[in-house]
Amino acid sequence: MNADGHATAATGAEHTSEPTAARRRVVMALAFFPRGGSAQVARYLARGLGPAGWDTTIVCGSLGSPGEPSHAASFYAGLDVHAVDFTAAARAPDPLAADPPFQPSFEDRPGAPDRVYASVDDATFERLVALWAKALDAAGAARADLLHLHHLTPIHEAALRHFPHVPRVGHIHGTELAMLDRIRAGAPAGWRYADRWAERMRRWAQSCDRLLVLSPEAVARVPAELGVDPDRVVWAPNGFDPQAFDRRPASPPERRALWQRWLVEEPRGWDESGRPGTVAYRPEDLECFAGAAVTFVFVGRFTAMKRVPLLVRAHARALRALDVPAPLVIVGGFPGEWEGEHPLAAIRATGNRYAFLAGWHGHDELPQALNAADVFVLPSVREEFGAVIVEAMACGLPAIVVNAYGPAEIVADGETGWLVPPDDEQALARALVEAASDSEERRARGERAYAEARRRYGWPALARGLAAVYDDVVNGRPPREGSHTLVASDHPGR
Repeated sequence: MNADGHATAATGAEHTSEPTAARRRVVMALAFFPRGGSAQVARYLARGLGPAGWDTTIVCGSLGSPGEPSHAASFYAGLDVHAVDFTAAARAPDPLAADPPFQPSFEDRPGAPDRVYASVDDATFERLVALWAKALDAAGAARADLLHLHHLTPIHEAALRHFPHVPRVGHIHGTELAMLDRIRAGAPAGWRYADRWAERMRRWAQSCDRLLVLSPEAVARVPAELGVDPDRVVWAPNGFDPQAFDRRPASPPERRALWQRWLVEEPRGWDESGRPGTVAYRPEDLECFAGAAVTFVFVGRFTAMKRVPLLVRAHARALRALDVPAPLVIVGGFPGEWEGEHPLAAIRATGNRYAFLAGWHGHDELPQALNAADVFVLPSVREEFGAVIVEAMACGLPAIVVNAYGPAEIVADGETGWLVPPDDEQALARALVEAASDSEERRARGERAYAEARRRYGWPALARGLAAVYDDVVNGRPPREGSHTLVASDHPGR
């Protein structure tokens, strides 16, 4: 712990390969404890920036005890971390009134400790700004060469007020755009401060020296939606760790052993109580894996846009058209966090005995799950990118995804997977049946998916592209002349 009460992990050895005087430093900040994809992005980019000449300090929230995946110093092990501890606030009667106040969210989940930003009043907004100004100051933001701020949150306001001389790169991950879309369509009754938050978020985006977005579709859409100079927008796809995520197909006995451990021996699935382990299975429930034509896997949170109940229903429909079992393993769902219908309720309603809830697992465990499956499925209707799609492809899995937003940019229909219309249960079921029925085509699409992922989306290469963007900013290169993508193959000669 440092003098300000922030947890600090030792800086990785990879940051010592060059003389200190020759290096630059970025303070990378997130207003959330490690939970979703943006934390994974920050961790991998920070690790990759070291060899590219940039040292990274992470400022973020933290929840729980050391060793838990939501604990910042554990999650970002090996990096310089300044964390705000939200553990006490999460248990407080009013989490936002606690000291420090708990993180708000871009998602509206009744009863959750993280209230939607659009319902947060002005006084609480000022407390959040003060919190993050203190955290940035403790992390040495005033002496940094650059600030990289993930999401559009009050951290931007803190930076503008207290560190206006430090260049700033913003990074949009998609959930903030989904909230803005709901505000434009007509904010729900409880979102009393929606217009003020929309104005703030647009102002923060407009004030960034560069704004990173996840897909070419967002590159085209964001300038008009947020009033941002198009030349400042940079395509920054999410990537994968090429060492961790690789094709290591498990043998049938190895597959059975993994699912036996995750679903029977050490279950983490959870019901409406939110307690891990409340959904568990018997060994005989896993007999379907022995004679399965294919194993499908989903990985993600249980937010409404992921459409997990829709997947359960489409899978049940597909099973009726197949002659052999084709189990679906649903990995994820942060304990106690879901929007709309709980996936278990959909399983009960459909009587789907071959859909299994495996619960939340650490990111380092995901390659095991992917290599014990044959096809990855993500029916999310509003995914700005979808890093887990790339990770699945990097393990040799073809993907079934929705033909919208980021997934449609990643997956080539008929080449590396299947694209289906959003919210189309029948089309999704047909794709599941096709993937299960044609092993030769499934393997061919998996081979092409593997090659495409490794060619374009490895984190080390993306981190080098980000370092080039950082260099453009601190060297004062005009946006029109600078890098507009992190993907090396998209800017030859870099």
